Amino acid sequence: MPIISMFYGIIIRLYLLDNRHNHLPHIHARYGEFEATVGILDGEIIIGELPRKQLRLVQAWIELRRDELAAD
Repeated sequence: MPIISMFYGIIIRLYLLDNRHNHLPHIHARYGEFEATVGILDGEIIIGELPRKQLRLVQAWIELRRDELAAD
């Protein structure tokens, strides 16, 4: 799974052929021992857990890149 971004200790990955979550467009975010699948359309956690501060950073990151992520 390729890493597409790293910031503030958060690693963002994008599976190319990952359809385990009802075909919802999503990314995978990891911060230390925490990992979550986050929806691209709404920025909400589909599964997993992230600390609140890091989730807000991931949501802002998604917001800035939503069009690019949706195209992939």
